[in-house]
This record gives sequence, C-alpha cells and structure tokens, in this order.
Amino acid sequence: MADISTSYMGLKLRNPIIAASSGLTNSIEDIKEFEKNGVGAIVLKSIFEEEIRRDLEKDIGNMRMETSIYPETFDYYDNYVEDDSLTNYLRLIHDAKQAVNIPIIASINCMSAEKWPYYAETLQDAGADALELNVFVMPSDFEKSSEENEKVYFDVVNEVKKHVKIPISLKISYYSSNLGAFVQKLSKTGIKGLVLFNRFYSPDIDINNLELLSTNVTSSPSELPISLRWIGIMYNRVECDLAASTGIHDGAAVIKQLLAGATVVEIASAFYKNGKSIINDMLEDLSKWMNQNEYKSIADFRGKMSQDKAKNPAAYERMQFMKYFAGIK
Repeated sequence: MADISTSYMGLKLRNPIIAASSGLTNSIEDIKEFEKNGVGAIVLKSIFEEEIRRDLEKDIGNMRMETSIYPETFDYYDNYVEDDSLTNYLRLIHDAKQAVNIPIIASINCMSAEKWPYYAETLQDAGADALELNVFVMPSDFEKSSEENEKVYFDVVNEVKKHVKIPISLKISYYSSNLGAFVQKLSKTGIKGLVLFNRFYSPDIDINNLELLSTNVTSSPSELPISLRWIGIMYNRVECDLAASTGIHDGAAVIKQLLAGATVVEIASAFYKNGKSIINDMLEDLSKWMNQNEYKSIADFRGKMSQDKAKNPAAYERMQFMKYFAGIK
C-alpha cells in the first residue's frame, strides 16, 4: 500500500492535506471533526494584527507598568475577560492541542512589523506546533515603491523570528513585479514554508444601489492553475517547503499540486462546499493513483512535473497564449 505520510516544516503529517485557516477551523468541535475525517494538520482561523494591537494597547494601558512590554507579563492573560480576542485565541490553541493528535498551526494576518510581533511567543507557549504569517500589502499606494511594499514581508518575518522557535511559514499573494525572485528571497530568510497563495474577496458593484460588494468568497476549480504554475516554477528553486493553496477541490487537484512540487496542500473552499468528508475521497484518490503508478511514497513523484523536471518546461510560461491565439497547434 502507498505511504501518503509527509513532512512539512519539520512536522510529521499523516497525509499532505491541511485544513486551511477559515471559519471552519475556529472551534474545537470542527477541529475534532477534521481530525476524524483524516486531515493531516490544521491551520487555525487567523487572528488579525488589528485585534492583537487593539487588545495589547487596551491591556497595557490598564496595567500601567513599563514591564508590560515584555512577553513574560502575559501571565496575567488567565484573568482576562471572556470577550478578549487574544485570550480566546490562546485558549483555542491550548484546547486544540489537548483535543487532537495532529499538528496545530496558529495563524496571524499581518500588515506590518510594528509593536505586535512579540505576541507570537505567546502562541508558541500556548502549544502551537508552527506559525503561519498571512501577509499582504495591496500595491495600490502610488507613493510607495515595489521595494517598500516587499520590505514589509521581510520586516515581519525578521521581527517574529526574534520571538519564536517553532517553524514559521509565510502565506503570500502573487501581486509582485518580480514574483519568482521575491519568493526565492523570502525562502532564504529562515522560514520553513511558503504558502502560494493567499486569496481575497474580489470587488463587485451593485448597479442598482451603487454599492461596492464582495464576491467570489470561495474559490473554484478554475483557480487551480494560478498556484499550480508557481509551485511548478519555484520547485527546487527555494530553500523551504512549498504549500499550495486555492482551487483545490478534488483528489486530482491534490495529485497535480504534488506533481508540480508542493509538499502539502491547504484547502478551505472545498470543505465549505462539500463538507469535511470530502477529505476521505481525496485521500482515497491519492492512494489509488499512487498504487496504480507503483509509487510507494509521495517523495517518489513530488516535483516530477515541475518546470525543473518537465519535458516541456515552456508550458509553465506563455505557451497557452501562443497556442490559442497565434494559431500554433
């Protein structure tokens, strides 16, 4: 039988399917259900930088002590009120580690490297096995250069690394003027994983009420090629593990991402649309395909179809445009 276990950021996973950060990873009941259905690891729903900074400023002000800026002062969290988002998140990590036997990855949605990074140590102390930093800077500020925008990512990683020893992964977008080189440089910062890519609500316009709306809240299978392309291009060109995210809705998509070079896949939308039991179908498809092709482990075929190893590496570039619009067959 095929061995579908793997290692991600040094963590041992029973399989490469990770429940991505979402509203489905925000309760102990859901976390237990994910483990029961076979998921390899769980990324908890992100806590936002704004929440961390708001609560820290509030409670630091209440304490009125200079020593409150140091991580050890977070011992007083046990006395926080029930609706404190920091306390609740720490409790979720602690309770999740008590409830399940699979890796629990904490998540912070970051926009800067100011003031809050030392809080990451408390996530580590609460029992998180790893930390995923979901970083995105919308390149819409005309006063900032691309170098200034990208510097935020490096600043966040460098600041958080000062406070934690657990593995760190970075979840990024594909909004970069030089994405390949950017990803490669990030992989050299000492992080253990890169998640390609984070996903955002897309804007829409209500033409009757003249209001801006959010649309495409969940992904579709048609979005798979975005991450598949860059997983395939970056495989063997980075110094950390690669996790694929967005557009992964069935077992075939899982296999494709592994063939491109992904170490693991992170999935959320498929669980919203089809329920957590779809994990079993995906794992069955993966095992069946491996047995049919006589692969004993995922390492036997990971990256086999990457740009680095493909017979036609140009397929990862602009071949599609030439074929369909220039009459090339």
